[in-house]
Amino acid sequence: MTRDEFMGRLRRGLVGLPTAAAADIASDYEAHFEDGAAAGRSEAEVAAALGDPDRLARELRAESTARRWTQEQNPSAAVGAVFGLLGLGALDIFILLPIVVPVFGTVLTVLFMGVLVFFAGAVALVVGPFMGGPGGILAAALIGVGIMGVGMFMTGLGALITKWLIDATVWYARLHYRVLKPALDAHQPAYPQA
Repeated sequence: MTRDEFMGRLRRGLVGLPTAAAADIASDYEAHFEDGAAAGRSEAEVAAALGDPDRLARELRAESTARRWTQEQNPSAAVGAVFGLLGLGALDIFILLPIVVPVFGTVLTVLFMGVLVFFAGAVALVVGPFMGGPGGILAAALIGVGIMGVGMFMTGLGALITKWLIDATVWYARLHYRVLKPALDAHQPAYPQA
């Protein structure tokens, strides 16, 4: 594989990363080719030693999205981290999907139900005093506030568990990569000794 082919595939794989980060990564890999040429190695040898540019791009994108999650911790970064890390281990999708989908679905259901319960409590707080139920206005208002509190608890708990699940997904992907990387490196040809 030539330098241009390698760099083209790497750049295509980095699409979606911030422009500055993608440019830095491309610059680093260009430097590898320059160092290899200075040492008398061919472009094909350097490209073979660097490995598959598509896999490198997936690994770099996954690490970038994981780093963004640890810095920002907002919904956009969470979605990026989960999908970036799932993209790294495409085979893992088939193994983890039956576990991840129900767990995340349950947590998102708790979040959604928490919001609904909160609004139901608000309706009970506003409408309850006019219903003339037992205990009067004060009891109706307290019931509404209590239901709103349960909704806030459910929403907070769901958000906390969602954060823990995303952190666990990032941890798993990094661990998975650290375990697989030595095995992958063993199959990549090294630079021939000069």
